[in-house]
Amino acid sequence: MIDKAKLSITHSLSGKNVLVTGTTGFVGKVIVEKLLRDIPDIGGIYLLIRGNKNYPDANERFVHEIACSSIFDRLKAGGELGFQQLCNHKIHCITGEVTESQFGLEGEQFKSLAKKVDVVINSAASVNFREALDQALSINALCLYNTVVFSKLAGQIPVLQVSTCYVNGFNQGDMYEENVKPFSNLIPINKDGYYELDALLDDLQGKISKLKKRYSGDVLENKLIDLGIAESNRYGWNDTYTFTKWMGEQILRKELQGTSLTILRPAIVESALIGPSPGWIEGVKVADAILMAYAREKVVFFPGDPNGIVDIIPVDLVANSIVVSVAELLKKQLKNQIKSQNKHRVYQCCSSGVNPVKIRQLIKFTQQEADKNHLKHDRLFCRKPKRPFIMVSKKLFLAMMNAVKLPVVGINKISKLFGGDAQGKMLENLDTAMKLSTVFSFYTQPSYIFHNDKLMELHNQLSEADRAMFPVDATLIDWEEYIRNTHIPGLNQYALKERKPPTQITEQAQCNIKAA
Repeated sequence: MIDKAKLSITHSLSGKNVLVTGTTGFVGKVIVEKLLRDIPDIGGIYLLIRGNKNYPDANERFVHEIACSSIFDRLKAGGELGFQQLCNHKIHCITGEVTESQFGLEGEQFKSLAKKVDVVINSAASVNFREALDQALSINALCLYNTVVFSKLAGQIPVLQVSTCYVNGFNQGDMYEENVKPFSNLIPINKDGYYELDALLDDLQGKISKLKKRYSGDVLENKLIDLGIAESNRYGWNDTYTFTKWMGEQILRKELQGTSLTILRPAIVESALIGPSPGWIEGVKVADAILMAYAREKVVFFPGDPNGIVDIIPVDLVANSIVVSVAELLKKQLKNQIKSQNKHRVYQCCSSGVNPVKIRQLIKFTQQEADKNHLKHDRLFCRKPKRPFIMVSKKLFLAMMNAVKLPVVGINKISKLFGGDAQGKMLENLDTAMKLSTVFSFYTQPSYIFHNDKLMELHNQLSEADRAMFPVDATLIDWEEYIRNTHIPGLNQYALKERKPPTQITEQAQCNIKAA
């Protein structure tokens, strides 16, 4: 018997059709797996998938780039045939593109899809911190006008937007689950509490247009990247990704007035804590780029605050937060329990407010694992790192880099005159450190704490069984256990390829070399 006072995940999603975008991405795959595995009575999962050069059809791309992922290994444990039958029954692939009008669909197909769908989960995004501004605007902001049209077409379909905690930009201190005021005062807000983006978007697109008239190719792309960073910094954000994600939130808030909308903001998303497989991850994420550079001995010092509290959240807790929020959206939509002005909610999926971990602790755990078990993680570590990883201030980092790089460049130029490359490896490592610092140093000098009281309040409305099946609480994380026994092994197993054995020169080849 369902306790009607509680929010029931299975009851809210039973028979419902969910449209999910961004399912070729990291978080998107985990959302699909969770819905398939733990919501057996869900009506259907509609996936809007853009065709590509290799797989122009959505079904083809689903088979070759999504269904083959190791995230589904638990579902395949009963046999590949059973998994295929489950997908055939529940998954409906739509070849389309979120950035195109009507998702790139024919009019009737677009209307038909809108009539079938009960809720939209938009996890499509460009997560490149240094994306060309036109591309970042398109995928992270402007495409949401298409989502608005879709929502309104069939009577205000509720929308869940996957955003990021880092829309808080250059703001500092405690960050709560509310609309973000920009660090700068350059974007006006109207009397109804909505930020006016029209002038901002016109200005940005005008600057993009001017660059496109003057440049082309790689030069144009670099100019658009630089423009994106410059405009982001001017308005109060570190990078193009977080700036355009903030704009996306504002577009939905204003255009979906009177429609149920939830903005779900994860912090830095990393490998799974619990399921479907602890440590599961796809690709190299924010924190991993620096970890790998240390493991490969390319970087031994980096700009950052060792006492800064970094906010990492496992991907399964993010997916669970999304599913719980969707269940609430559907329940509210069904019962019409809330007034128009209360139909917009913001939840943050994060750890720093309830289970903070300092950067120096993460470094310590990583170095301990490298010292004791580097051989177990053979894809990650070439060998036991010889030097410790050190955090320094950004000012000191830049001074050290310049002091080291200038003589190395000089020596390397002289060496090349004589056919050598005396300091090539060191120069490559210095370039790696500089590139990483350009992209990630903002995230290694955190000046804020993210709070998720509202998400936890929502989670507490679940039954005990649902809370156990859909955990979102970051206090479950034991940071040393997670880093050493879950994340690093997961990174080694799932994200990295096996190393090729060193080339062996045969005796005959050696003889041939000597003879020559």
